[in-house]
This record gives sequence, structure tokens and C-alpha cells, in this order.
Amino acid sequence: MEIKTEILHVVPKDTALHYRIIPFAKNEQGLELYCDVDTDDEQLSDELQVVLGYEVNLHKKDNAEISRLLSTYYLGDAHVDQSETVVSEISSGGDFLNTLIEEAKKLKSSDIHIETFEQKSRVRIRIDGMMIERYQIIKEDYPSLVNKIKIMANLDIAEKRLPQDGRIQYRSAKQSAFDIRVSVLPTLHGEKIVLRLLNNNSTDIDLNTLGLSEEDMFNYMQGVQRPNGIILISGPTGSGKTTTLYATLKLLNKSTRNILTIEDPIEYTLEGINQVQLKESIGLGFASALRTFLRQDPDVIMVGEIRDPETANMAIRAALTGHLVLSTIHTNSAWGTVSRLMDMGIPSFLVANTLNTSVAQRLVRLLCPACKEAVSFNSNQYPKQFRAPVALSQHYIAKGCSQCFYTGYKGRKAVYEVIPIDADLSQEIRNGNMTIGNILKEKNINTLSGNAFALFADGLTSLEEIYPLLLTI
Repeated sequence: MEIKTEILHVVPKDTALHYRIIPFAKNEQGLELYCDVDTDDEQLSDELQVVLGYEVNLHKKDNAEISRLLSTYYLGDAHVDQSETVVSEISSGGDFLNTLIEEAKKLKSSDIHIETFEQKSRVRIRIDGMMIERYQIIKEDYPSLVNKIKIMANLDIAEKRLPQDGRIQYRSAKQSAFDIRVSVLPTLHGEKIVLRLLNNNSTDIDLNTLGLSEEDMFNYMQGVQRPNGIILISGPTGSGKTTTLYATLKLLNKSTRNILTIEDPIEYTLEGINQVQLKESIGLGFASALRTFLRQDPDVIMVGEIRDPETANMAIRAALTGHLVLSTIHTNSAWGTVSRLMDMGIPSFLVANTLNTSVAQRLVRLLCPACKEAVSFNSNQYPKQFRAPVALSQHYIAKGCSQCFYTGYKGRKAVYEVIPIDADLSQEIRNGNMTIGNILKEKNINTLSGNAFALFADGLTSLEEIYPLLLTI
């Protein structure tokens, strides 16, 4: 839905946010407005006619859609007329880029997306996993913004046909120094740039605050305290796997241990740990680095990701020769790690002998405590195959307010599934048994769906947010 700037000027930002209204047209009959589906039409119409000085016609929309529109068009600096004023300073030597980076860092954003289309250019930032539009950029100023980023990242400003990757070491008085990974992608209407903000400060990383339950922490620590074997953390991109690995390394980091890592990129700097940046362009990949690591007498090795058979084989070899190996892998569940390793050509007996602990991880958005709303609940809302361990009479839904960018969510929490590979499960791996749901129940292993449901039952998140996890087996 595209709303013209001149229509937005008719309703001030404070009025739009207070009444949760979006103007989309103006005609002889008055002003056409979108409003929440549960609004009292008559009362709101009377008030708005006095406040705005126009006859108003209300059109109801889903509350979540109203929240999205408010976030897009009226949230802080995202209001169109304000954003154009700020962005226009780029061509006259303004400091918009630095302001944008520091704003994104302050809001704990993971990425900044700068992109252009036929009619407009815009800036979006990702907060708690959700993309939020913050600025609309004047088309004429877009090339100068792209060139400025390329210069800061030591990229070729004349190359506009091929993708480019770079890095910015950002320093300012307001924020501590941190790195920014830059990716440039040529598109139909110009170059799209994604800035990934990397936090080099590992002070706040603590395994005890990541979201592991008491039982899961006990199972995980049993694996971490073993002298050898592989600990694998699985999950999709952006699920917090690397943060869990760094928290584990921080725990293991002692002067009596030799710890080596190969990463792409190095997201946190850990004093006392030898960290190596992957550089495939010169032949320094995960597998080749692992080969060298084995000559460096390591106690603990961390590999950023196992993504090919060669790396998997080297990790297995390292674990067999008495090293503790930590890494990530892309699978949908903790037990799915076993079949993924076998798909890479690792024999089942080697997987059974080396796999120490398998972990699945997801990030779940938490409801904004300032605006979440309790409503009655019906068990028919669960997925058909899901059987809830307890009955609920009510649950909380996302509403949206200025504190949460009108998304209804604020902050995220990790949800885990930790499977310690004991003698029984090792035998199941040798037998090639991929269906072990009953065995996990007998061992009282907390599943992803069970831990996600616990957050929902405690009123910390919504059914919509955990619904995909309730479908996992």
C-alpha cells in the first residue's frame, strides 16, 4: 500500500499515533481514514472532525495492519517529510550516514538495508528479526550515499555490475568501536547495500543469560566438560548460534587451555583466544585452517560452520584425536544433525563415536510488556497434531505502541533443544534410526516445541510467534 506524502501532512504524527488512524485519500466528502477494527466509529468520527477540521470517513482494518502502517509512515524519523529533510543533507556534506549507523546501533539493530526502486529509495533496519522502514531517500541523493559507503569500505566505486564485499571499522564518540560488514548487490534500479553491525565487545555474553533452562544447561555443560568430541549447534541463519558458541568459548577460556577458532566473520573479540578470519580468496577455508590447527596442539577448536564434506571430515578427525570441537550446522532439529553429517559422507559409526552434544536453537520475539493484551483462548488455535501439556483459558496478543515501534514485540529470547549423546543414542545412530521421539520422552529431553510453549504459557510471547515451533517434531 502506497500513501502519498501530501495526504500524510493533513494528519499530524501525534494525532495519528494517539487515535491509531492513517489518512489515505481526500475528496469532496472529506478525509478518508483507516482505523482499528474494534474502533467505536461514531465517537471517533465526532472527535476527529473537531481535531482535524474535516468531515471524516472511517474504514476499518486489522489492528496489526494499522500498527504496520503507523510504523512505516509515522514512527519517529520515518515520517516522510522529516526523513526527506534529513536525507537531503547527504548531497551538501551532511552526516546522515553516521547518524543512521549510530541510531541503528542504539536501537540494537543487526542490519541496515539501503535499497532503491523505480519510484523511491529507502532505508530499513532489522530490530528483533523484523524489518522496519526508517527513512525514504531522495532518489537524486542515493548514488552519493552508495559511493560514500563504498569509500569507507575500501570498495571500487566504479564497479556497478558485480557484487562486492567489504568491511568498515567504525569509531565514534557516542558508541564504542565496532565493525560493519558491507555487502553490495547490483539490482535492476541500482545497488542495494546491507550493513551488518558486528559487536566486538563480548562483555555482555554469558551462557547463563541466553535462555537455557536448568535441565538444558545441565545437559549442555556435561558435553562442554568432556575433553573431546563435537558439540554442534543447529538452526537457521540469525537464530543466535554464534552467540551461544562465543558464550561457551568464554566459559572455556582459561590460561591452561589452547583455544583456536576459524570464523567468517569474527563477530566478537575474545582476549586469550587465537581467532582466525576465514579468507577463501587466498585458500584459507575452514578445512585448510583445521588442518593447520591440528599442528598447533589445541585443546578446543571452534569452526564457524560445517557446510561441506571436507570440513566435516576434518572436524571428525580433530574430535577423534582428542580435541573438543564446537561448530554450527544448518538443520531443522537437534537430531537432524545426525542425518546431515551422514549426507556429507560421514559413516554412522564415526558420527556415533564423535558427536558429543547436539543442540537446536531458535530466537523467539517477546511481547512488549507495555502494550500486550490478554484475550480468551481456545485450544482449537493450536496446530492439529500439537497436544498442549496444560490447558490455558487466556493468552496474550501483540498490540503495538511507540515503545516497540508498533510491532507489539520487544526483545528476543533463545529457545533450545539439547540432546546429550549417551550410549543409548550412540547405538541408535549406528543403527541409522532417525525417529527417536519416544526415546527422548523417556529421557525427559526438553524439545523446541516444549520450551517454546513454556514461554507462551508464561505470557511472554504470542501463539503466532511460536506456532512454527509447535509444528516441529
